[in-house]
Amino acid sequence: MAPILGCIADDFTGATDLANMLVRGGMRTVQLIGVPDENKVVPEADAIVVALKSRTNPVEEAVAQSRAALKWLENAGCRQFFFKYCSTFDSTDEGNIGPVTDALMADLKTDFTIACPAFPETGRTIFKGHLFVGDQLLSDSPMRNHPLTPMTDSNLVSVLQRQTEKSVKLIQFATVEAGSEAVSAEMSALKAAGGGVAIVDAVLDRHLFSIGYSLVDLVLITGGSGIALGLPENYRRQGLLNETAGADAIPAIPGHAAVLAGSCSVATLGQIDRFKADHPSFGIDPLRLADDQNVVEEVLDWAREKIPAGPVLVYASQPSETVRAIQERLGRAEAGALIEEAMAGIAKGLIASGVRRLVVAGGETSGAVVSALDVSGLRIGAQIDPGVPATVSLDDEPIALALKSGNFGGPDFFAKALAAMP
Repeated sequence: MAPILGCIADDFTGATDLANMLVRGGMRTVQLIGVPDENKVVPEADAIVVALKSRTNPVEEAVAQSRAALKWLENAGCRQFFFKYCSTFDSTDEGNIGPVTDALMADLKTDFTIACPAFPETGRTIFKGHLFVGDQLLSDSPMRNHPLTPMTDSNLVSVLQRQTEKSVKLIQFATVEAGSEAVSAEMSALKAAGGGVAIVDAVLDRHLFSIGYSLVDLVLITGGSGIALGLPENYRRQGLLNETAGADAIPAIPGHAAVLAGSCSVATLGQIDRFKADHPSFGIDPLRLADDQNVVEEVLDWAREKIPAGPVLVYASQPSETVRAIQERLGRAEAGALIEEAMAGIAKGLIASGVRRLVVAGGETSGAVVSALDVSGLRIGAQIDPGVPATVSLDDEPIALALKSGNFGGPDFFAKALAAMP
């Protein structure tokens, strides 16, 4: 049977986050890395998530990759499509969320969709169109200082309107609180008035279920992973999805373990501090990467000595003020590229040294690592922390991976992830 849902995610950890949500709903889910070759066999799954590394790419590249992924998913037989971006709506005034949404809508010949990055389980809520991170407005949160996509406006209607010529409206809290029928009626009214994109308020998980149940007739959905909560039940109601026991089953992978962290989020910095208190750790100085070509080998020599005794941590994460100083010296793009290249090389060396269980923190870092390891796809397992599942690669010599968005996970995430990975 062909997959039901085809998803396009703008980064690797975001793809895993969405896949985790679908597995929790009983959908067998496979994550593919990059746009699949046109001759690739369609995996046996209820949902397929194509993971791109397009969040901070130039707009034209992000649009082209997303359209190519959509074409493959259409040819695979998917019935409904999902464009997944971060629950903090990471983008600039130029894009990429708006331009990619416009392109996908055009290719699917639809004039209406929604945009809902809410994920209350991880503290992302939308009220009156404003996105909150915990108790803070997005514009007051640490995302204000994000090195690539600083979010200084919490009003998603205005943020998205700056990225698209389509009309951006709001489906307010009172409508969502009234239930799925009220949401469906409001969507119908917006379609009749000319369509466009609707930001949808959501404060509690039950709001996400109400919204999800109203999306049956939308060919395209956009948002964070939370909005997928109601989709599996929609498919069951349509007779497309059975009660799937064991949707999160993945094989056990023995071998050494390591943690790689490139994210500079506050959450990841706390996780690094917690983990390195009890485990060997190596902090990479990005300035040394620019001046010293032997840093990667130095890290690998250190790690090879340590990994037989237990997991190790390698990190390039720095507080925001340090990141700004590094970017001023090296350039924003250059600094990020140096770290990604180093982490990719370290990951390859660790795998060659017998590491088979790898935790990676940060979307850009995860993308660089997975690409360097030539991982073609992932089978999605059980949730470790909200938004982060255990996974196993689909390759001939599989490895266990936990790919974590920088903002996700509790202080003890690294140890918890290694314990949960089979």
